[in-house]
This record gives sequence, C-alpha cells and structure tokens, in this order.
Amino acid sequence: MVELEGGAFLMGSDDREGYPQDGEGPVRKVVLGPFAIDPVALSNQRFAEFVAATGHVTEAERYGWSFVFAGLLPDDFPPTRAVARAPWWRQVEGADWSHPEGPDSDVEGRLDHPVLHVSWNDAAAYARAAGKRLPTEAEWEYAARGGLAGRPYPWGDELEPDGGHRMNVWQGSFPQQNTLADGYLGTCPVQAFPANGFGLHNTTGNTWEWCSDWFSPAFHTRDRRTNPAGPRSGTHKTTRGGSYLCHASYCRRYRVSARNAVTPDSATGNIGFRCVSSAT
Repeated sequence: MVELEGGAFLMGSDDREGYPQDGEGPVRKVVLGPFAIDPVALSNQRFAEFVAATGHVTEAERYGWSFVFAGLLPDDFPPTRAVARAPWWRQVEGADWSHPEGPDSDVEGRLDHPVLHVSWNDAAAYARAAGKRLPTEAEWEYAARGGLAGRPYPWGDELEPDGGHRMNVWQGSFPQQNTLADGYLGTCPVQAFPANGFGLHNTTGNTWEWCSDWFSPAFHTRDRRTNPAGPRSGTHKTTRGGSYLCHASYCRRYRVSARNAVTPDSATGNIGFRCVSSAT
C-alpha cells in the first residue's frame, strides 16, 4: 500500500461543465489524517484468491445475473432485458465476477484487470477479510489527485496532454462506436497508464470505485471538514473515478472530483474498488 501523510487539501470542484446535481461543489478545505491506500484497483487475481480462501459468494452470483455493457456481447447474443434509460446496459443471466460477459466468458487472460460485478457489500466483505476498509470519499479524492490542487485529472488540466492517453475511457461516439484510440474496448490492466504523483494507477477511467460513504448531493454542507465520512445513513453509496464507458457526450465523470450514486447491492460490469487502511 502507498502511505499518505494526509493534511489539508481542496476537495470538490466548481466546474461549470460538471453536474450540479451530483454535489461536487463548492470547493472546500478538508483535513485528513494519515492513511494508506492500494496503488491499484483490486484485480481478478486477488479477488479469486479471496474467494478461494473464504468461500465468499457475490451478490451477483446469488441473484443469478448482472448488468453487462451491450457492446461487449457478441452479435449473436440472445436478446435480454435492457435498462430503460440506459439501453446499453443488458441484464445477462450468469454474469458475475468470474464470468464478466455471461456464462460463456471467463477472466483467463484478464487476471490483472480489475474485478467487476462486485457490489458494495462484496467490496466491504473483501476489505474486512484483508484487515482493511473502503476509502471515504475525501480519502479517495485526496489520493486520486496525487498532490495536485484544483486540477480535473490526476496529471493536470488537459484530457489528452500532447495527444497522449492517460486513462481508459470511451473513444469515438458513445455507445455506437469505440475507436479504441486508448488501446482498450473494455477494462485495462490495473497497472496500465502512468501513475499519479502518489504512485496510484487508474484513479480516473477504467472502473468506478466504491467508497464507504453514503451518497448525498449536500455532502459539503452537512458533514464535518476534518476526516469527513459522509451522512450516517442513506439509500445509495458513492462511487468515484468514472469508467471505460465514460464519454464527454453523456458522462464527463472521469474527473477526480466527480461523484456517482449506486445502491449498495448493485453489481455491474464497470464498478470495482481499492482499499485503504488507517495509520497505526
């Protein structure tokens, strides 16, 4: 894990092209104690080891299905129910962490990719077994920024500095065409792309990451400014960082300040996690 000293940092964004309903702003000073964080999102390999050691059964496995991005399914895949407001999400029977696109798929060749189809409850179970925990939103954002203040990305202000790709997001016209300009259709390995200033990889793009906090769009006005932990209760947990499906045309949430709300029992093909531990 990467040990971080904490301290004061500027959290949030006043980005006018952001999403006001998400509660990213206003920018405010937050103070954190020291903590340690995984440099990468949890991989399929690490999750497989956890399952083998504990017998954990994920919620997607218990439900018998999970949501899969339609663009990753073969052309002859049988018709399945789609999400009404996001028809690119398909309900696929037999999809789970070890069968990311359904029963005929597996994670062979993707053991170094982030584990998917894990709910918040699954992620929390892994963290407990590892003697760790999920990060608070403030810890996640502090770490994701890599020491840069007020920048939208872990490396600075430009999405593609000097024309180079720094993260795995949708390229082309979503959801019809992905040019694969960044090299990937789905996820990429957890150590792909350069690390940020703190040595963390893929804190934006690739997969959304679960945080411990309950989601509230009024987070900045309701919570304390020293080691904030979000509301005491809620209906949705917060995810951070965006995913390989984010595109400026509909979801510019591949920024370090961006937030998303997901019910804790949800499992989809674009959410993973990384863990933290408190300083001893």
